[in-house]
Amino acid sequence: MNPRHFVTFMDLSGEEVRGLIRRAVELKRLKTLYEPLKNKVLGMIFEKSSTRTRVSFEAGMIQFGGGAIFLSPRDTQLGRGEPVEDSARVLSRMVDAIMLRTISHRTVEIFAEHSRVPVINGLSDRFHPCQVLADMQTYFDHRGDIAGKTVAWVGDGNNMCQTYIHAAQQLDFKLNIACPEGYDPEQELVEQAGDRIKLTREPFEATEGVDLVVTDVWASMGQEEEQSLRAKAFANYQVDAKLMAVAAPDALFMHCLPAHRGEEVSAEVIDGPQSVIWDEAENRLHAQKALLEFLLAHA
Repeated sequence: MNPRHFVTFMDLSGEEVRGLIRRAVELKRLKTLYEPLKNKVLGMIFEKSSTRTRVSFEAGMIQFGGGAIFLSPRDTQLGRGEPVEDSARVLSRMVDAIMLRTISHRTVEIFAEHSRVPVINGLSDRFHPCQVLADMQTYFDHRGDIAGKTVAWVGDGNNMCQTYIHAAQQLDFKLNIACPEGYDPEQELVEQAGDRIKLTREPFEATEGVDLVVTDVWASMGQEEEQSLRAKAFANYQVDAKLMAVAAPDALFMHCLPAHRGEEVSAEVIDGPQSVIWDEAENRLHAQKALLEFLLAHA
């Protein structure tokens, strides 16, 4: 049997995503010992530093009775020029699943193509499906199913934005994207999503009446040298109280963290009553436990 992978949100059907969310909610409430992955091992490859991704996957495997091995390029032959294909073939003979937080999305794809075990995208330059899975669990927790709702993405058309494009298709919601010219998500992804997506340069237009407002840092890891340029380009894209005021009265605010208060979001919003960022962060653990359980059951 070929293993199931989670390289992008499109690797799961909408019903499978909803099933994972339901399971994540159950696991979050579970108080008894439950070790379905006893003696299983997750290999974790990190080309980028991490707090939430590393801790949530490692803690999840421990809580499930298994273990996780942290691997950086400094610790493996990947950092010394071994072909990605060869690393995938070798590692997948020794561990039960592989999670990668990597610079290039192609690295995750190559691992999945040559792995005997499930491969999970813990973040790449194009997509961040584990984070959006946790975001969706958070919305379901607070407001119920997101089908038929409208989400506003304000800021860079980055890996998070592009995963929200996929999620809109899989979970049947509309996505308004407000970003400055030159920082759009990939055109092909926007076209594939069709009328699920509305692209605008106006944050207030994108946010009017929406049920969820989401943003991210203006400069992601690896873009630090662009910080001043991006600060100018995104100056009018801060999520503040005035912007939240045009959303629906019960709209939620999310941010994948880490956040820069006073840049992409005001302190008033991120620390305010509409913000669910701490639930969102915690749900990385529960959503990924549900994902690991699902993928290893289909391995």
